[in-house]
Amino acid sequence: MAGIELVDVQKRYKVDGKTVQVLSGIHMKVPKESITVILGKSGCGKTTLLRLVGGLEEPDGGEILYGESHRTAFVFQEPRLMPWLNVADNIRFGLKKKEMDPDEIQSIIHTVGLDGFEKAYPSQLSGGMQQRTSIARALAYRPSFIMMDEPFAALDYFTREQMQKELLRVQRIQGASILFVTHSIDEALLLGNKIIIIENGRVKTEFELPKTEKFRNLLDETFIELKRDIIKNLNNDK
Repeated sequence: MAGIELVDVQKRYKVDGKTVQVLSGIHMKVPKESITVILGKSGCGKTTLLRLVGGLEEPDGGEILYGESHRTAFVFQEPRLMPWLNVADNIRFGLKKKEMDPDEIQSIIHTVGLDGFEKAYPSQLSGGMQQRTSIARALAYRPSFIMMDEPFAALDYFTREQMQKELLRVQRIQGASILFVTHSIDEALLLGNKIIIIENGRVKTEFELPKTEKFRNLLDETFIELKRDIIKNLNNDK
């Protein structure tokens, strides 16, 4: 099996003495070397699902099957950089000495477009550059999957669009496998090779999108119709 498969995955929390069922029987596959987007309204269980797949939490039922020995890296909404470390050292942060190949680190810096900023500190970077550093740190870990939890949500419209293009470019170069959480339909359509809609802790429906070398034009009639279908699903229309 290539990628990751979730079989009847359950997750519950205790809140004020009551049991809250967050995920109820999740069945889904996350393929390798593509971007799988988890889309849904706030509170539907998207981030919990990401944390389970990434190994930050354990499911209360079902199982998560990995097709190979796996390493996961996370990119969160906030860059979570160490303010006392420069760009290069933030990227190396958490790596073992044997994993700190200077040429590879420099190659990753080049891939994310941070040439010339190796010695810059987080306070000297724009929001987009900080997030590029966070993505570079994830790539340096050599993960089999990168878990991204609304990583561009705090950015302004133009920076967000730029970062979406950067992510697609990096994904093509690295062949990265990404599980990406968002509540933005447009972002899901721009990035996803596969879009999985979560509702009330369950997989409601899935959409497959062809891979493309170009940045998708959401004003194309194909994507307008697809957006209509997604909105209907999110609005519980039958």
